[in-house]
Amino acid sequence: MKYLDEYRDPEASQKYIDLIHKTISREWTIMEICGGQTHAIVKYGIDHLLPDKLTFVHGPGCPVCVTSQEIIDKAIAIAQEPDVIFTSFGDMMRVPGTQKDLLMVKSEGADVRMVYSPLDAVNLAIKHPNKEVVFFAVGFETTAPANAMAVNKAHISGVRNFSILSSHVLVPPAMEMILSSAENQVQGFLAAGHVCSVMGYNEYIPMAQRYKVPIVVTGFEPLDILQGTYMTIKQLEEGRYEVENQYARAVKREGNIPSQNLIRTIFQVTDRNWRGMGVIPASGLEIRPGYELYDAEKKFNVRDVEPVTNSECIAGVILRGRKKPTECPAFGKKCTPEHPLGAPMVSSEGACAAYYHYGNYRIKKDKRITEDLANE
Repeated sequence: MKYLDEYRDPEASQKYIDLIHKTISREWTIMEICGGQTHAIVKYGIDHLLPDKLTFVHGPGCPVCVTSQEIIDKAIAIAQEPDVIFTSFGDMMRVPGTQKDLLMVKSEGADVRMVYSPLDAVNLAIKHPNKEVVFFAVGFETTAPANAMAVNKAHISGVRNFSILSSHVLVPPAMEMILSSAENQVQGFLAAGHVCSVMGYNEYIPMAQRYKVPIVVTGFEPLDILQGTYMTIKQLEEGRYEVENQYARAVKREGNIPSQNLIRTIFQVTDRNWRGMGVIPASGLEIRPGYELYDAEKKFNVRDVEPVTNSECIAGVILRGRKKPTECPAFGKKCTPEHPLGAPMVSSEGACAAYYHYGNYRIKKDKRITEDLANE
C-alpha cells in the first residue's frame, strides 16, 4: 500500500537496527507510551531484533486499558436505565466491570449499540427524541476533538437528549507520574504520535529537562519505531535530554490549534482515576460548566458507584511498565481475550492482548527483518 510500505521496508529497517547495535554501549530502558506502538513492537518482533542491552517496557498508552473499573460500572448502570440508548466504540463492549460488561447487559435487554463516531450518537438522539442517548467518551487527547464536536453539535442544534460519559485521560501527567515514582526505571520515552498530532509537544520539553529523559515523538510503523528508538539511544549515549520529532509527517510542534480550542471550549482538566494506577492529578477531561446538560454522570447521578476490583489482575503493574504480561500468573490461563480479567487483555491496543496474539511471533536476533514485514 502506497505511503505504508515505505515504513515497513526491510532494508531501511535493517539500517536502523545496525545503527542501534553500533551506537548502544550500555544498558538502557525505554518506554513506548502508546498501545499501538506496543502492538507493533510485539507483532513484528522488534524487541528481539535489538541488542540485549536495550529493554522496552510498555506504558499506559491504551485508553481502554486505563479506563477505571469505576467508570465501567457507571457505564453499565446508565445502560441499564429505562429509555436509554447507550452507545460506544466496539473495544469498550467487553471490558469487565465489577460483575458485568456492556455486552452482557445488552444480552439482558439493555439497548447498547456500537457506533463508529460520536456524531452517530448525536444523530441517534435526533432520530429518537423520546430516548436518552449516551456516548461512552473514552480516549486520550486524540479522540477528545471529535467528542467535543459532538457535544458542540448537540448544543448548537438544541438536542437535549444526548450526553457523554467522559473518561478522557491525558498523557503527560501519566508520564510525569511514572518519572516521579521511586520505582521508576524508564530512561527514555517514545511519545505517542497521534496524541502529539493534536496537542503538539511543547508540554514535553520542561519534562525532558526536569527528569533528564529524552522524549522522541514517534509513529506506529516498524520503521517509525526503529528510527525513534535510534534517536532516543543516540540522545542517551550523548547525555542529551531533548524532545525530538520522528513523526514529522503528522506532528507539528504546536499541534492542531483549532482542535485544542474546541477541546478547551467543551472540556476542562480534572483529576482522573486510572485503572490500577490510582488518581493522577490533572490527568483527565470533564464537561465544562455551561455544558452540564451533556454530562451523563450528572444527568444520571452515578457519581457514587463503588467498584470491586479483581485481585488476580495486575493491570496496574503492567501499565506502569513494572512487569510484562507474561509475568502475570493469570495470563493465558484464567485471563484470555474470551474471558478477560482486565482491560489490557481486551483492547486492540492492550499489552496483554498483544502478547497473547503475537507472543509466538518472535524473530530471532541473528536474523534480518524478512519480507513478511514489508508484505504485512
